[in-house]
Amino acid sequence: MDLDIDHLRGWIGATRESHDEISPRLANSLAAVLDEDPTLAPGDPAPAGIQWCLSPEIAPMHRLGPDGHPARGDFLPPVPLPRRMWAGGELEFTGEFRVGDAIRRVSRVGDVTAKSGRTGTLCFVAVHHAYHGPRGLVLTERHDIVYRGVDAPTGGTPPAPPRADADQRLEVEATAVLLARYSAVTFNGHRIHYDREYCRTEENYPGLIVHGPLQATYLLRMAMQMNGNRLPRRFRFRGTSPLFDGAVFRVNGAAEGTGAQLWVLDRTGGMTMQATAG
Repeated sequence: MDLDIDHLRGWIGATRESHDEISPRLANSLAAVLDEDPTLAPGDPAPAGIQWCLSPEIAPMHRLGPDGHPARGDFLPPVPLPRRMWAGGELEFTGEFRVGDAIRRVSRVGDVTAKSGRTGTLCFVAVHHAYHGPRGLVLTERHDIVYRGVDAPTGGTPPAPPRADADQRLEVEATAVLLARYSAVTFNGHRIHYDREYCRTEENYPGLIVHGPLQATYLLRMAMQMNGNRLPRRFRFRGTSPLFDGAVFRVNGAAEGTGAQLWVLDRTGGMTMQATAG
């Protein structure tokens, strides 16, 4: 498909400001999804990845597209390619989120690019977020979104992990309940995470897709555990292949210099996401 990339690049610079609160209910809901005890109280550090639960786009039903996302063309450019996925991103922490914090998020479309490859036409949209709390700037984030055609390959064989050894490992069962609960806590209506028939008949996936930010949350939490339960200053992550439900996936971390290298493996040992923290 030919994209009118000049038209789509007209969205560069678009901004949006939103406000939310890390309520005890929200923080404990994410903690429960991560299989942690939901006993957090105001003032406690919020669970890793809480930023992806804040300020979701809350659109009425009549403004949703066929994939369950809000229709495009408002804040995000109206990319005509049907498949939308998290490609990765980068986090830079200058503070920490705490339960009870009121958070102001300022978002800006930073770039829109297109390229063609073996998987067909791809369109990348980079969105930059700045999260401000009562103690000042907490986090700056770059969120990379990729759009592709429905007839594009689903990723083929996942790549091999960057290394065979790991200092820390976690096994997680990718159940439909886990995906549904994470979709609920993030107010994510994307049908690839809960509608198996839609996945198979509309997007040609063999199963439900494990959320990119959920995988990144497990990696970020492991990076914290390897850093004395402190947030890393910088965390970069990139999706390498879709991760499907129905089996255990493995979260791995290995110390590297003053930071860590982290990755997720699917049931076959193929890598679906990798990250660095430091």
